[in-house]
Amino acid sequence: MKYNNILTEENGGIRTITINRPNKLNALNRETIEELHEAFKAAQEDKDTKIIIVTGSGEKAFVAGADISEFADYDVSEGTKLAASGQNILFDYVENLSTPVIAAVNGFALGGGLELAMACHFRVASDNAKLGLPEVSLGVIPGYGGTQRLPQLVGKGRAMEMIMTAGMIDANQALSYGLVNHVTTQEEILPLCEKIASKILRNSTVAISGAIKAINANYKDGVNGFDIEIKEFGKCFGTADFEEGTTAFLQKRKADFPGE
Repeated sequence: MKYNNILTEENGGIRTITINRPNKLNALNRETIEELHEAFKAAQEDKDTKIIIVTGSGEKAFVAGADISEFADYDVSEGTKLAASGQNILFDYVENLSTPVIAAVNGFALGGGLELAMACHFRVASDNAKLGLPEVSLGVIPGYGGTQRLPQLVGKGRAMEMIMTAGMIDANQALSYGLVNHVTTQEEILPLCEKIASKILRNSTVAISGAIKAINANYKDGVNGFDIEIKEFGKCFGTADFEEGTTAFLQKRKADFPGE
């Protein structure tokens, strides 16, 4: 599929999705959000894709925010629909993919950009990255899950401060907060993500999918994460991956998971 605002590349089971609007610092407009949904959906449905890496083009920005010009004149109803639609087709969608998603935060990740990174399963940042949710400086709050995911990752107090000050933190502070897992150079960010992806590729895709469901369940109101863990654990026993994994262990050889 041809896209106007993103690029995709497949290499050895790793699908890299690059937001490609460098003249706009990769800001998210409606078309880009829709294209990202289609790209993530295509990757999820492709059995050859085992890991997804999402990043931004250039060396300045992952995603510098939403395209404010598109919604500056919205009313209450339109603003509500904007948040609901975006969360549904992209941010919640990414969080709940069964294919692992790594955000390679290669520069500014502000507003919707940080919200996209937080929707990914984990994050790696370049040492020039700046992260923040500046929405209150525009008279609005984060609307793509920022008020929910940021406290989950960094704690309530730090999230309150980051959101209320509308300030940015650098990559090392983000690392100390637990907002990103690793910090590296601009040149090494994709190689590091690919190195981590290669470790994930050795393991059972079926089990990883179940683990994602169980981990996410702990953060959903009205859902008992332990119950989901028990259910997903039990389901593993009926899979070819479980049979291969346990057999390989007992035979003292490397497992060759069929992905079933």
